[in-house]
Amino acid sequence: MAVYVIAELTIHDRDRYDRYVARFLTTLAGFDGRLLAADESPIVAEGTWDHEKVVLLEFRDVAEYERWATSPAYTRIAKDRRAATTGRARTRGLVDVSDCARTGGRRCFADARP
Repeated sequence: MAVYVIAELTIHDRDRYDRYVARFLTTLAGFDGRLLAADESPIVAEGTWDHEKVVLLEFRDVAEYERWATSPAYTRIAKDRRAATTGRARTRGLVDVSDCARTGGRRCFADARP
């Protein structure tokens, strides 16, 4: 099942963060990872949000995500991201919503764990 990573970041050292960004995409090569979206000015549709950037990544499965996240290529550059930002990242597989109509929507809002 595909796994999605949502990161919410506040950047406090732009130079160091830009150094991280310049090397980030190359770390995804070979790990079936894709950058789906990145926005430094997301519109908050509801509630409050304490960060200035959101990033959405997709991986084939949790094993591939973990392989990337612990790879020498990524851990080498992640030091810059950790030093330059505060925030959080969440990882989760999502439900296949092609089943929504048949289940009356229940499967679309249920816990996505297999």
